Amino acid sequence: MVISSKDNETIKKLKKLKDKKYRDQENCYIIEGIKLIKEAIQENAKIKLIIICDDCKQENNIEEDIKYEIAKYECIYVTEKIFLSITNVINPQGMLAVIEKKKQDSEINYEDDLFLILDDIQDPGNMGTILRTADSLNLKQIIMSKECADIYNPKVVRSTMGAIFRIKIIQSDNLVKTLKEMKKHKIKIITTSLQTNKKIYDIEYNKTAIVIGNEANGVSKEILEIADEKVKIPMPGKTESLNASVATAVILYEAMRNKLK
Repeated sequence: MVISSKDNETIKKLKKLKDKKYRDQENCYIIEGIKLIKEAIQENAKIKLIIICDDCKQENNIEEDIKYEIAKYECIYVTEKIFLSITNVINPQGMLAVIEKKKQDSEINYEDDLFLILDDIQDPGNMGTILRTADSLNLKQIIMSKECADIYNPKVVRSTMGAIFRIKIIQSDNLVKTLKEMKKHKIKIITTSLQTNKKIYDIEYNKTAIVIGNEANGVSKEILEIADEKVKIPMPGKTESLNASVATAVILYEAMRNKLK
């Protein structure tokens, strides 16, 4: 059976998942594309439903082993018109899935050597790219303020390129309090700031938490006050600031280089 009616109850529920309120209520979110669904299967994400466009012109051939794995889950087929009403992608691959959110885990693993802290990151694209960068460095946890962009926003999910299945996201109701607790565990707090002469190359990154601030306002004043080090990325050109996700990548990879030298 191929669903062709926009009034179908399942289709109505899928459309609602575009809204954070409904994602929170249903405790699930949508992923799109063959690669992300393949990643979800490999990472044992809880796939509740797979939606396949029955008459879409798919540019990518699905590998036989993935077809076999997809068949293990509940699947529904929809017309192209219905699929386009659900998708958030301009050129969809004709497949999406509903994933159950991971259980919230507020416990920080203090045994790690490098921590990433996000202070009110707002842009979904930045958020997704930051998660992807953190995953590339094999970070297993990220701590973020409750005012950060929703990690299950469709744009965030796409930008993570699968990292969302691997990284533990810890949401802090009080980031200052969380950082003070980290300091008790001998973790050094490093923030980015333009009000310093110290560069990211001038410090050691052993047992370190790097705080990335809001795109417009930077790191909050309260966090700057408790920071052990304030550093900046040297920019000899005329540009005065970097995109938050770019700045995160520069600092995290400097931290890795510092550890490998």
